[in-house]
Amino acid sequence: MEKNDQLLMQLIYMFHTSAMQGLGKIADPTGQVSRNLEYVSQTIDLMEMLKVKTKGNITDEIDKLLDGMLSELRLNYLDEKAKPENKVEQETEKSDDK
Repeated sequence: MEKNDQLLMQLIYMFHTSAMQGLGKIADPTGQVSRNLEYVSQTIDLMEMLKVKTKGNITDEIDKLLDGMLSELRLNYLDEKAKPENKVEQETEKSDDK
């Protein structure tokens, strides 16, 4: 794998991890679990732009990885957006108890 491909994959994984933190699916580096759906929406938009701008210049492997991550993030975003705010707080409290 070329150096540029490795860097692009790192960038994609960084965006994905950050968005999953914003969805409240994983803890941030401090151990806190919180949601920031506006940030997640912006991250999804950035990843979509990256896909458009790199079309034809990335390997099939990276293209499939990006497609899969975008699908996962979109589905999780819609799921989180549909939750009432108090339900999210209860789930966060439960995860903090563990």
